[in-house]
Amino acid sequence: MKVCVIGGAGYIGSHAVYELIRAKHEVVVIDNLSTGTKDAVHEKAKLYLGDITKKEELHEIFAIECAKKPFDAVMHFAAKIVVPESVEKPLEYYHNNVEGVRVMLETMRDFKIKNVVFSSTAAVYGDVKKDLCLEDDLCAPINPYGETKLASEKMIRWVCKAYDMNYCIFRYFNVAGADESLEIGLKRDNLTHIIPITVQTALGIRPSMIVFGNDYPTEDGTCIRDYIHVADLAYAHVLGAKYICDNHVSLTLNLGSNNGFSVLDVIKEVEKHHPVKYSFGPRRAGDPAKLIASSAKAKEILGWIPKRSLADIIRTDIEFRKKHELKK
Repeated sequence: MKVCVIGGAGYIGSHAVYELIRAKHEVVVIDNLSTGTKDAVHEKAKLYLGDITKKEELHEIFAIECAKKPFDAVMHFAAKIVVPESVEKPLEYYHNNVEGVRVMLETMRDFKIKNVVFSSTAAVYGDVKKDLCLEDDLCAPINPYGETKLASEKMIRWVCKAYDMNYCIFRYFNVAGADESLEIGLKRDNLTHIIPITVQTALGIRPSMIVFGNDYPTEDGTCIRDYIHVADLAYAHVLGAKYICDNHVSLTLNLGSNNGFSVLDVIKEVEKHHPVKYSFGPRRAGDPAKLIASSAKAKEILGWIPKRSLADIIRTDIEFRKKHELKK
């Protein structure tokens, strides 16, 4: 396949690029480098600087590449993803996350590209009251980030129906870890994800950390999440793209481990390597108490099974940060 990866210089996008190239596919990356970096892009991928919200930029790149060989699929990773920031800056999130998807779909229609793989989120489910999230559960987001992703999902479905296109929508749960090569991982200022923050604290990169909320209706009072290794997640995108290209169907699938771990569980796992200094603070706006995936559908349809455990996620994150963030 020839695949266009929009947002392919970012954390998850760069891992998808690595997995695509390992599977011998041709990859073109489009990224504005607002959070991604050039050095995260695999040397065998072609990188274009471009903004997904600017139609003329996407059109120019697609014209150049499709003149050589049309794209078989487009993968979308170009979204703003910080929940508290989405509450503070909803207009920015709607512009980037929803308008960006509209421009991408319009460009795909114009160049007759039939397959899109979209990175959505478990945040579309909202404050879940049951143990496992299923794909056909009610979607009721409780923050603007989740709302922008749900709006994008709906737009993708209607556009694909109207223009005879296929989609694979993946709803992610908490993604963490780093590629085993340790060449790529989550390198970003002002991290908001619990595992890299905990690891940075354990390694002394941060002096301490705050656990937001210890009064949730969970066993230890802290939020419970389903953690998935980024390499397992990235490989699912390769499978998903190939499946919709080969079978001309559309899918909406959860990607998670089917297991829930609290914030304190994560801290205890990191403390098997290094001690962690932490304190409790108030809840963050828009955080549900519990989110766990049922990924049975992804297993059944794609044959996808996550291979890596929470311990593997934390080990690779520690090794990545030791290599890239600790001063020599």
